Amino acid sequence: MSERLSRRFAAALLLSATTAAFAPAPALAQTPTAQTDNETARLYAFLDTQFAEQLRLQPQLATYLGDKAGEDRLDDISDAAALRQLEWRRASVARMKAQFDRAKLTPEAQTNYDIWALELDRAELSYRNRGYAPPFYSFLYSVHSRLPDFLINTHTVKDADDMRAYAARLRAIPAVLDEAIGQSRVADAKGVHAPRFQIERVIAGSQAIITGAPFDAGKDSPLWADAQAKVHKLQTAGKISAEQADTLLADTRTALLSIQPAYQRVIAWAQGELPTAPSGRVGAISLPGGADWYAAALKLNTTTDLTAAQIHQIGLDEVKRIEAEQDKLAQEAGFKDRIAYYADRERRDPPQPWTDALRAEYLQKANATIAHNRTLLPKFFGTLPTRAMEVIREPSFSEVAGGAAHAAGPSADGARPGRVYVHLQGQTSDPSTDAIVDLMCHEGVPGHVMQGDIQIGQTSGPRFRQATRYVAFGEGWGLYAEALCKEMGAYPDRASDFMRLEAEVFRAARLVVDTGIHSLGWDEDKAVAYMIASGRATPDQARSEVRRYITLPGQATGYKIGMLKIMELRHKAEHELGGKFDIRSFHDLLIGSGSLPLSILETKVDAWIAARR
Repeated sequence: MSERLSRRFAAALLLSATTAAFAPAPALAQTPTAQTDNETARLYAFLDTQFAEQLRLQPQLATYLGDKAGEDRLDDISDAAALRQLEWRRASVARMKAQFDRAKLTPEAQTNYDIWALELDRAELSYRNRGYAPPFYSFLYSVHSRLPDFLINTHTVKDADDMRAYAARLRAIPAVLDEAIGQSRVADAKGVHAPRFQIERVIAGSQAIITGAPFDAGKDSPLWADAQAKVHKLQTAGKISAEQADTLLADTRTALLSIQPAYQRVIAWAQGELPTAPSGRVGAISLPGGADWYAAALKLNTTTDLTAAQIHQIGLDEVKRIEAEQDKLAQEAGFKDRIAYYADRERRDPPQPWTDALRAEYLQKANATIAHNRTLLPKFFGTLPTRAMEVIREPSFSEVAGGAAHAAGPSADGARPGRVYVHLQGQTSDPSTDAIVDLMCHEGVPGHVMQGDIQIGQTSGPRFRQATRYVAFGEGWGLYAEALCKEMGAYPDRASDFMRLEAEVFRAARLVVDTGIHSLGWDEDKAVAYMIASGRATPDQARSEVRRYITLPGQATGYKIGMLKIMELRHKAEHELGGKFDIRSFHDLLIGSGSLPLSILETKVDAWIAARR
């Protein structure tokens, strides 16, 4: 075990006693037999049938997976639809438990059985708290921007039918937006108001979507530019004629014009909200019943029973530990401590506004980093990603100064590459791009895009596992990937390794701030100040991040909690297996079967250790 993992183990010990949430029944130590194989095959056929039904209820998820089922429809976001989906899932789990004997399944099939049942528990919890997440509330996932983002970046167009489905989905947007306005008014009546900054963002983002051609005489609007590019690609590939292209574009243009009144209604609603929209103290604790909501949010995002107080203390302890590591690294570079190192760095590379030249340089280096990291994988992974990956700029209607990068996995057929989206607006605190390697390790390889590539390529298990997502596992893996990149030799120098620690202390500070806002009553400015002082965030980044935490309670805690559990499990495997520990097999175990709740991940690792001991 490396010294770095050993130091983290002490902080991880608390997690070992707190992953009982959604805990599975223990896997049986059994040798597969004809009976277990048959029962497993029967279960997987059942689960695949059930998942096909789920995709009919969630056509946008089907599109993400490369399935054309319902590609001319958008998800129904109404409360009635949410209840129908919950009742369907209740019935599905009840049928599974009635028709299958868990004890007769292989260990992997038992895991899939447990996860399908677990998804009902999580759906029940989410449904009970749905009133706290109205559609325009989230800084990251507000419906006004998610719909065009989905069409531009997820709805793949391979033929004329796909483009006609694109237009049909445009025509479906007004109904979704009107439903979102109605739900927001219901939430308002219950005392759940979106913060003022989010209302302002909804207004600005909605205006950006309906500004430009074909809505006015300006340059092409984002959706119109995307539609033309998709049709042009079809024509260039010889899949449609010039006449067909004109017809498709005319239909799409008409459909696009139909969304303008709906977005104007969104803007009018939001402008009406501004006078009473809250600011300052806007965490869950300020809302009626908000403490229970936050406890549920922590459970859903960490897949543990950790309390807000425990998570807050883990964050404080981790910030202190990582700062000590930074001091040591700075001293190795000839500086008194990290503060002196930062002062010298800012003197050499002061923050500056993004320019087109800096953006081009950043994207070039980011893409080159992902390509280089892929060459380092074979010594650490047996299963490798196979699909294309790219780093691109965040769409204009959702880009914000200091916005957090994020990733999307590829489609199974490779038509949509895995992507990392970066915000290149406002100021950059890293014109030297020392932080690129760490960010691409997290978002790209061996982080999110790689994990998504492997997950979408699963063929041996039930298909629903290609779609399940758990924040603590996914973000924990991304943060673990940053540390793993040091072992892989991805960081070229001390400066980039220092930025790795900066990124880690930033995630540790999130534990403090998220719980501070939602459990301790911190206001926005106090949270921003902490992220600047202890999280080493720039003012733009700190403000953007804190607003994300305010409107998405608990999500930011999944990173560190997940990483600490993965570190703890690796230490355990190394300690118990000694020379029998194989890093490639361990990593394949972790990400080879998709995203997992931390309790189920621990069960799998324990079984893996026992099988190799």
